Amino acid sequence: MDDPRFEKWLDHADHMIEVAGSEHVGWGSDGYLTMLGTPAEMPKLTEGLMRRGHSEATIRGFLGENHLRVFREVVG
Repeated sequence: MDDPRFEKWLDHADHMIEVAGSEHVGWGSDGYLTMLGTPAEMPKLTEGLMRRGHSEATIRGFLGENHLRVFREVVG
């Protein structure tokens, strides 16, 4: 089992996705300080979300595609 703090963070991610919808949530860079030691640990996020049954589209959105979509809509 992963670190209990990480599992709690995954609980929070599940809740955000459930409440706001998968197209309205995303990973923030502040998470590196609390959940990951380095960007090299990003696969841990993907694995955790996959283990919880999230689709590839949801995970891709969460890891950055949602941010890019909103940025393009706002900036052009």
